[in-house]
Amino acid sequence: MTPTADQLVARCLTDAHFPQLPNFYQGKVRDSYDLPDGRRIMIATDRQSAFDVVLAAVPYKGQVLNQTAKFWFEQTKDIVPNHIVSEPDPNVAVVRRLNMLPVEMVVRDYLTGSTDTSIWPMYQRGARTMYGITLPDGLAKNHKLPNTILTPTTKAEKGEHDAPITPTEIVAKGLLTQSQWDQLAAISLKVFARGREIAAKNGLILVDTKYEFGLDDQGRITLADEIHTPDSSRYWVIKSYAERLQAGKEPESLDKEFLRLWIRERVDPYKEPIPKIPAETLVTFSDKYIRLFETITGRKFERPPLDKPVRERVENALRKSFPEYWR
Repeated sequence: MTPTADQLVARCLTDAHFPQLPNFYQGKVRDSYDLPDGRRIMIATDRQSAFDVVLAAVPYKGQVLNQTAKFWFEQTKDIVPNHIVSEPDPNVAVVRRLNMLPVEMVVRDYLTGSTDTSIWPMYQRGARTMYGITLPDGLAKNHKLPNTILTPTTKAEKGEHDAPITPTEIVAKGLLTQSQWDQLAAISLKVFARGREIAAKNGLILVDTKYEFGLDDQGRITLADEIHTPDSSRYWVIKSYAERLQAGKEPESLDKEFLRLWIRERVDPYKEPIPKIPAETLVTFSDKYIRLFETITGRKFERPPLDKPVRERVENALRKSFPEYWR
């Protein structure tokens, strides 16, 4: 029997707090635990955020994020080391704890976006210089930029919004040294180029993305958090891109922009309450994330059985991997 949209949403993993584990921290999407040996357990839940607010839960979303990131970490480890140690469950990553750098590296190939830190809303309001980069007049929404650009942001505290910043300001404020900025910029562009190449081979455009980095115990720059997931990146379908652009429609996307645009059509999310998102819309959204995973990886997404709660499966995996905390 096929489950209804309401049933799928009701069984989402929204809480991954296990009191047996130490040093719990709840982010917008991931619940984490810092272990005394320098490892961190990160559990990707199905919670969905947009405009820096947790809005709903999306079926299978945590599994999609974790497994998509796993694929990309593997595909880019020759460019930059990453924080992955092991993945004992489809929703769980065990990682090395890093000294996180206080800047998010955002790489863009197209003039688009719907959030306050996106370049299209700024450009539309008349700005031509942003993030220390000057763009020419006459550009149109969803068109390719003259060059791939870096538009870094500060990393907001919980409940706050990320803020645009220029490379010069980053160094002047002591957030990064000039050497660190130069390294992060070069690494980000290389990782993005790899992602763009693999996406194109699979019929997708990697539009833009964000990266987070930290320093390991030896001071080496290490890629962390997530990479090229539909939460952290925009993807468009190549096949329909030109036709939809010509018709004045938004590109066919397989990412979080679907939900952002749904909200933007109804309210100003920075000034008005965001309405409840219908279960059917959340399932449509989930299908896009799953389609992205399957398109990028070439693998069939394995939906968990409906008769076993995801939280129970996650707990069993954690018990097996960290039995000392369940004695």
